[in-house]
Amino acid sequence: MVDDRHTAGPVVVGVVEAQGQEQVVLRAAEEAARAGTVLRVVHAAERASPAGSTEAGADGEAHADRAERVIAPLAEAVHRRFPDLAVEPDVVSGSPASALVDRSAEASLIVVGHRGTGGFPRLPLGSVSLQVATHSRCPVLVVRPRRRTEPGVERVVVGVDVDDMQPHVMEFALRAAAARGAPLEVVHGSTRPDLLGTGPTGPLLVGHEKRPSVAKDLLEERLGPYRSRCDDLDIRTRVERSRPAHLLVDSSRDATLLVVGSHGRTGLRRLMLGSVSGEVLHTARCPVVVVPPPEAEE
Repeated sequence: MVDDRHTAGPVVVGVVEAQGQEQVVLRAAEEAARAGTVLRVVHAAERASPAGSTEAGADGEAHADRAERVIAPLAEAVHRRFPDLAVEPDVVSGSPASALVDRSAEASLIVVGHRGTGGFPRLPLGSVSLQVATHSRCPVLVVRPRRRTEPGVERVVVGVDVDDMQPHVMEFALRAAAARGAPLEVVHGSTRPDLLGTGPTGPLLVGHEKRPSVAKDLLEERLGPYRSRCDDLDIRTRVERSRPAHLLVDSSRDATLLVVGSHGRTGLRRLMLGSVSGEVLHTARCPVVVVPPPEAEE
């Protein structure tokens, strides 16, 4: 059985004054309904008046009116699809990315679109999503358009490193697959040869043709405890000699969700997104969840 102990905080979705926002909000609403929590809809408007302007108060009021106008039709769309779901509007004056990162401290999930335009914010496309995924203290779901699969067909993919399996990433992926009644595909890719031992001329390397089988055996060993505990979940594996990001993007075709960890093994936590996660965010074919490490590991 999957361990479903997790934060019951709100699902927070950031919205912009642009087309395509209803899809993002409805996906966030689906996640909130599935988790049995509330949906908080955040719109941030950066004030345009110069510092010290006497029009600052009026400008702030105008931004608030615009934000309420943006949120109201989206909340109505949520109520039509999820009539029992509580929706909380959250109007912010200031940086959109900072507002979402601040709210991640108490949220169970942050949801953002892959790209944003208009008033949220006046920054290059995709920059808010990248900032939030990098600095959030809770998992971040980046919603992007995907081709619809057949009704009832679901598949969750999680990227792992057999040499550094991250329990918090696996636990999130297990919960996501169990909640959807979907199989979980555990994917590992590597172009790095492994040391076999020491020979007369130095370290010996595992041959390229042997690497996938060695990694697959190790992955199966790592997955043993999860298979025993989640005996009702279909856990599959895919191990290939390939660039990890390339293999994950390929695995994301027709997938419901792709789950990755937020950081590589550089130790620069909260400062940069792992290279694989960053590349996947830009090129995956399905929505991506970036899972940060627990606070205790920061």
